[in-house]
Amino acid sequence: MTEALIDSVGETCAPKSRRAGGRAARVAMRAAPLAEELRPVRPGLEGGRYNPLTELEMARIHEAALEALEVIGLSQAPASGVKILTEAGAILGDDGRIRFPRALVEDMLAKAARGITLYGREEKHHLLLSGNRVHYGTAGAAVHIVDPVTGDYRDSTARDLYDAARLTDNLDNVHFFQRAMVCRDVADNFEMDVNTLYACCAGTTKHVGTSFSDPSHVEGCMELLHMIAGGEAAWRERPFVSNSNCFVVPPMKFAEESCITMEKCIRAGMPVLLLSAGQAGATAPAPIALAIVQAVAECLAGVVYVNAMSPGFPAIFGTWPFVSDLRTGAMSGGSAEQALLTAGCAQMHRYYGLPGGAASGISDSKLPDMQAGWEQGITNVLAGLSGLNMCYEAVGMHASLLGFCLESLVLGDDILGQCMRCVRGIDVNEDSVSIEAMKAVCLGGPGHYLGSDQTLRLMQTEYIYPEVGNRMSPKEWGEAGRPLLLDGAIARKEAILARAECRVPPEVDRAVREAFRIHF
Repeated sequence: MTEALIDSVGETCAPKSRRAGGRAARVAMRAAPLAEELRPVRPGLEGGRYNPLTELEMARIHEAALEALEVIGLSQAPASGVKILTEAGAILGDDGRIRFPRALVEDMLAKAARGITLYGREEKHHLLLSGNRVHYGTAGAAVHIVDPVTGDYRDSTARDLYDAARLTDNLDNVHFFQRAMVCRDVADNFEMDVNTLYACCAGTTKHVGTSFSDPSHVEGCMELLHMIAGGEAAWRERPFVSNSNCFVVPPMKFAEESCITMEKCIRAGMPVLLLSAGQAGATAPAPIALAIVQAVAECLAGVVYVNAMSPGFPAIFGTWPFVSDLRTGAMSGGSAEQALLTAGCAQMHRYYGLPGGAASGISDSKLPDMQAGWEQGITNVLAGLSGLNMCYEAVGMHASLLGFCLESLVLGDDILGQCMRCVRGIDVNEDSVSIEAMKAVCLGGPGHYLGSDQTLRLMQTEYIYPEVGNRMSPKEWGEAGRPLLLDGAIARKEAILARAECRVPPEVDRAVREAFRIHF
């Protein structure tokens, strides 16, 4: 196959003088924006083709979870939670544990919200959580920012969080921005919660997730959100921030302050992520199946709690168990076992028909290297193929959630694009299996498909191309100066940050800064 015959991007090549013009036309065609429904990947594609659990196995997990709730129950509910749950039909035992009769759980499952929407501040960023629709985004509470050039870890700041939000706002395959790191430059806890919330909202109009370090901070943060939304009524109509709430401390204990925070968020109209984050072999059982049982039981308790307060309130079933390296006890978020845990949890969300979220994309590697690539690729693609609605911690996370890397966030956008292409699967329709294109090529045609109308028509809608990933030939790579992957990520990061502006109107930004002490 000679250079004169084939152009690597898609048509028959005549002499060199014609090649540049044809390539320029194709580049221009690819650069033109596609309508949302024509894009090869987009938020909310349907997964669910990968099922590590059979129907019988899911039923067994469900039965075991119900038994755990009836026999073991959960301890340490706050007084307000005891009142809410017992009035709904839960039983407070002499040992202080609250137990959940099967009928109560089934009743609350029937009332639970399905097909909920997590709003962005722009309609194009709304996320519909129904069925097997898949969305990828950030999450976590990294305490360090990673410099991939020097390998250094330093304390993360409010500015780092703002920059991560601005990057996310410009990365097509990162669909939401949940707080990814701690503002360690803000000493006061209330100011830290305010700055966390504002850094996220100022950086992106995509849906935001946040946490509160103390229940007493909810009211002040809601005041901030009302300012951004244009009033409380506008906020309640389209709440664009959800509360990531670790309402349980595994195994099988309520987290008192987080439960009170959850109650306040529900009253304030903020959707909640019911997050159970046990660690298999440590705070969750070592068998993968039993770790799922415990997470399901804990989250079912959360379903009862939420719907006893407000039937049908938007809540995400956050079975989020992690894995331990049983040789050391250290977390192993990038492992195959983690991928299986997450996929199994996704199936249980589908079993109940509830909107669900879990962890995917965590890397145990300290830097964005080959290990990080395989860990993020495997765990993210299995999460998507299993139909997980919200794939949290999917990009940027290193050192088992201790470090966040902005360059890795940019690289992760390419990974997630490839993952979503796998989620979309293979389109089998009348056109895609018709042999007419084969006849045109093979029976008196050019003998290849590179210049066919079908190929050119599908090159944007059927195929996705990396923004940073390098597909040059070795010869082209050498002629280009042997660029490294990290160099491309740094360049794209800097280009985005140079043009990304604050996503809050100037007059609102001024009012926020007058009302609160903003550290970035």
